[in-house]
Amino acid sequence: MGGLDDDEPPAKRLKSSSAELRSLSNSISLVVPIGCSGDTMARPLPSQGKEDMVGSKGVIKRVEFVRIITKALYSLGYERSGAILEEESSIPLYSPVVNLFRKHVLDGNWDESLSALHKIGLVDENLLNSAAFLILEQKFFELLEMDRSVDALSTLRSEITPLGINEKRVRELASCLISPSRCVLLGFSNLGIDASNSRHKLLEALQRFLPPTVMIPERRLENLVEQALYLQKESCVFHNSLDSSLSLYSDHQCGKDQLPSFTTQVLGEHHDEVWFLQFSNLGKYLASSSNDKSAIIWEVHEDGGLSLKHKLVGHQKAVSMVAWSPDDSQLLTCGTEEVVRRWDAQSGQCLHIYEKTGLGLTSCGWFPDGKQLFSGVADRSICIWDLDGKEMDSWKGQRTNITSDVAITEDGSQIIRMYRDNVIVLFNKETEMKKLIEEEQTITSFTLSQDNNHLLVDLLNQEIHLWSIKDDPKLVNRYKGHKRSRYVIRSCFGGIEQAFIASGSEDSQVYIWHRKSGNLVETLPGHSGAVNCISWNPSNPHMLASASDDHTIRIWGLPIKKKAAAAAAADLKLNNGTCSNGVIHLCNGNSK
Repeated sequence: MGGLDDDEPPAKRLKSSSAELRSLSNSISLVVPIGCSGDTMARPLPSQGKEDMVGSKGVIKRVEFVRIITKALYSLGYERSGAILEEESSIPLYSPVVNLFRKHVLDGNWDESLSALHKIGLVDENLLNSAAFLILEQKFFELLEMDRSVDALSTLRSEITPLGINEKRVRELASCLISPSRCVLLGFSNLGIDASNSRHKLLEALQRFLPPTVMIPERRLENLVEQALYLQKESCVFHNSLDSSLSLYSDHQCGKDQLPSFTTQVLGEHHDEVWFLQFSNLGKYLASSSNDKSAIIWEVHEDGGLSLKHKLVGHQKAVSMVAWSPDDSQLLTCGTEEVVRRWDAQSGQCLHIYEKTGLGLTSCGWFPDGKQLFSGVADRSICIWDLDGKEMDSWKGQRTNITSDVAITEDGSQIIRMYRDNVIVLFNKETEMKKLIEEEQTITSFTLSQDNNHLLVDLLNQEIHLWSIKDDPKLVNRYKGHKRSRYVIRSCFGGIEQAFIASGSEDSQVYIWHRKSGNLVETLPGHSGAVNCISWNPSNPHMLASASDDHTIRIWGLPIKKKAAAAAAADLKLNNGTCSNGVIHLCNGNSK
């Protein structure tokens, strides 16, 4: 079939009394310098030996661990528990200087806030001025809110401007004196109603200028736990669960039962080799094309079963490719060096035929707006059409092989196509810049990822390469094990967050790799001929389809109970393996 020759292609704190704070403020004279790296606090911490480490591996500092837990308790509103932990552990969440600073900010004592800020001892003057700018900006807006425009102007002139930073923001603040409504545009409004919340947000903003040892970042414990859960999920080579929640009670680990490794249906309506298939964008339909000169639209039901919706006939040659419109309402089919037909997916009616006199078309696809389409041409150019068949443009380039795959990013800005036998060009229509992906082997096909950041490239030497194309093209992984010597074998992304790579193979099996690690995680036997193309349902990570030279399409899903499988097999035998709509259920499939 479609042979390819080898040479082709998150709080409030317990408040101290006012007298205590005044006494503290008057007594603080020692300034402890803090570098921008945040390696010390405004108050010395105890020395750390082995007894100051926690955890089985001895890498967690007790002081840091307790302070982060304390921070989490206050953030969750458990103020009494947080205060008890500080007292019992003798490990304060904040130093006296920082407690004073936070108190003044939350009370709106701006001059005192600035004084306390300087006593924290930031060494980097730029960080100090940036933090001071935020405090004075809050003071400015609150003065405006109290209709104290003269005082606000004085603050702008004599305190904010001399800092010499963020001149654009200074001009924006000045405009608020003329038109107070601009305060809303700048993100400040109704401060008198919600000054407390605004000041808490100010403290969060000030966080980025202070070392984490001085003020622990908000939601730090939550972030650490989330990172741990995410890393566990990323390292699980079988993770393909629809349940996005992960438990803290045990380490995360999935089994192979999350992969679509069981044949749930065999679709047998085609009468010759099945060369290509593709699920629709919403996963409600599957389209297939065959050497029998037909294409079929299959409907995917809620129970996971598929049934024949339309058989599309009219091509005079084998149908090599299909392509769904962005809204799934229409389907393109391309005959082998013949014509491209556009079909209505609901009625099965042919809406238009696209052709070039004397030249056959070799591939087809849609622009993201669904108003234009493209096709590869036998003279190795790419033709762009409007829906009515008017030729809008033609890209001739330097394509020298028969591979005519084209992909267009979702925003329509970048066109990806073959350039030479072993080179793919990424052309930015807006900047007219070109980036090249250069392989050592002939490229036989490629597929763009759902996020438009990666390209999966099938090669003549039985390898599949994963390229990052977000910035400059970079090879990030290789997948091996499948067999290819004579035919175009197509691969695809799939599963939850497209965490897997699947490919057909000439040894009649489906191969599945874990995308990040590159590990081969499953091989699926069942076909009796070369598996030419794979498509993973974009809406159902537990449904995979494979097209084969054995004239069938296999639908793969999660393993079912043995009893149900046996009942289905008995029913299959009773009905001689066929149904009136061309669907064969569980015919000689993988039943492991």
